[in-house]
Amino acid sequence: MKNCVFISFCILISFCTSSCSSEDGLSKTDYYNLSNLPLDTGGIHSGHILAEANTPYGYYAYQPAGYDDDNDSMYPLLIFLHGSGETGNSFKHPEYLERILVNGPPEMIENGNWAPKYPMLVISPQCHDDGWQTDKIKRFVEFIIEKYKVNERRIYITGLSMGGFGCFSYVGTFGDESHVAAVVPICGGGNTGQAENFKNIPVWAFHGESDATVAPSKSKSMIEAINSIHPTEKAKITLYPDVAHDSWTYTYEGTGMGKENAEYDAFNSNIYDWMLSHEKKVTIND
Repeated sequence: MKNCVFISFCILISFCTSSCSSEDGLSKTDYYNLSNLPLDTGGIHSGHILAEANTPYGYYAYQPAGYDDDNDSMYPLLIFLHGSGETGNSFKHPEYLERILVNGPPEMIENGNWAPKYPMLVISPQCHDDGWQTDKIKRFVEFIIEKYKVNERRIYITGLSMGGFGCFSYVGTFGDESHVAAVVPICGGGNTGQAENFKNIPVWAFHGESDATVAPSKSKSMIEAINSIHPTEKAKITLYPDVAHDSWTYTYEGTGMGKENAEYDAFNSNIYDWMLSHEKKVTIND
C-alpha cells in the first residue's frame, strides 16, 4: 500500500513538472513574473525607419539590459504616443525619426533618467498622418507583440497632447480588444460617447489648468463620462494649477508630485509603478 502511495506521488510530481514548466525549466507563470526580470542597468534604444514590412509606423524601441540574454522572460510594454510637433515620415526623411526623442520616456531614456521599478520595453511610434489613427495603432501594437518578447498581461499606453487624444481614441474604439491594461493620457481629450469601452481599463489623466492649447475640460469631461458608467476601477485625473500645455514633463519625470490641485486626484505614485500595478486578464498560449 505504501509503495502504491509513493508511486502515485511520483507520478503527480512528474505531471506537475511537465505541465507547469517549459523545456528550459521556467514555469509558465515565471515568464510573466516581474521579479524574475534581469536588472535594467541600461539598455539599447534603437530607431526603426518607416520601411519595415507589416508596420504602419517608424519607431524607436528601448530594450532593457538583459533583454537579449538567453531566457524566456516576457517584458511589460509601454507604448508612447508623441504630440503633433514630432510627426514625420522617416521613409522619406530618416532624420525625422529623431523628433520622437524630445519628450516623455524617449527623452528620459536618451538622458539616462529612465529608471522604473521593473524593466520595461518602451516603444515610441512616429505618426506621419494628421493625427493618430486607431486602426494603425492597433496594427502597430500587434506587430510589436509579434516581434518582441511582450508580456501581454502588462501592455500600457501613454501619450501627450495629440498623443493624449490618441490614447483616449484608441482605447475608446477598441476597449478590451486594445490589448491595454492601463492608460495614461496627458493634456488630451476624447469622445465621451466611448466611455463604456473604458469599463475594464484603468485610466489616469493629467492636465495643466492653464493649458490654452488643449482645454483641461477635455480631460475632465472624459474622466467624468468614464466614472458615470461605474468602471471596474474609478478613473483618475490630476490637475496642475498654473501649468500650461507642458504638463507632461511634470508627469513623466514625477516632478509634479505635491504640486497638484488637492481637489482632484493626488499625484502620490509615479505613473510607471501605477501602470505596473495593473495586469490584464488574458489567456497566454503555451
